This record gives sequence, C-alpha cells and structure tokens, in this order.
Amino acid sequence: MMVRIRLAALKDIKPHEIGFRFLIGGACSLAAYEIAQRTGPVIGGLFLAFPAIFPASASLVEKHHRENVEAAGGDGVTQGRLAAAMDAAGASLGCIGLMGFALVVWRELPLQATGLVLAASLLAWVVLAAGSWLYRRKQIDSESIVLPKV
Repeated sequence: MMVRIRLAALKDIKPHEIGFRFLIGGACSLAAYEIAQRTGPVIGGLFLAFPAIFPASASLVEKHHRENVEAAGGDGVTQGRLAAAMDAAGASLGCIGLMGFALVVWRELPLQATGLVLAASLLAWVVLAAGSWLYRRKQIDSESIVLPKV
C-alpha cells in the first residue's frame, strides 16, 4: 500500500462524522483526566498519550471502506476490517515516534531551552516514526508478503 495524501477525500467527510470524532476524542481526553485525578500525573499521562482520535478514526475507516467495497460488489466486511487494521498498524508506528518525542521532552526540558527541546523532540518523532515505517516496509518486501488492495 502506498502512502499518499488525497485532499479531494476531504469533500467526502460528513459533518456528523467530524462531530463523532470530536465526541470520541473528548471522551478519551476526559477519561485520561479522570485517571490522572485518581492515580496522579505519571499514570494519567500515559493515558493522555493515547491518540484520542484513533477509536473514531478506525471505525470511520472501516465503515467507509466497507461501503465502497460493497458498492463494487466485494466482501466489504473483511476488506473494511483489513483497512482499519492497516490504519491501526500505521498508528502504532506513529506511537513509536511519540515515545521518542516524550522521552526527549522528559529528559531535556529541565536542562535546555524550550524551543530547542521541542525542535529536538520533533526530529526524534520524525526519525523514529519514519524509520519504523521504512523498517516495516522492508520486512514486508523481504518476506514477499502481498498486501491486499484496500
């Protein structure tokens, strides 16, 4: 699967889907706040790092892909789930980058200027996320795994 940006896809997003994403994202953030209030900032921070938009995004990816495949006469349920799984795999690679970002901020913010730390954190995120993706892509290619078209 090739990673690409399709700005034309923005016109397909319905207002209620945007509302759903905000609602689920807000609920995730509220849950993280409640956990932090009960357990303290260290444990609460772990939950705040959870990508709040992911649950809504995964369900919408599955729904849209299922509808498109079924309209073309295919097995929409299986293909929709596969599309959501691939989205989750990509999100997990991005989380590796977020861990690097958090580690740099945690270690360096007390010692360095804020702007420098944020720039270094951004660099760590980009290197780790892109590196993880490239490593996984190389693994898939070397194992001759054929990913279905989604």
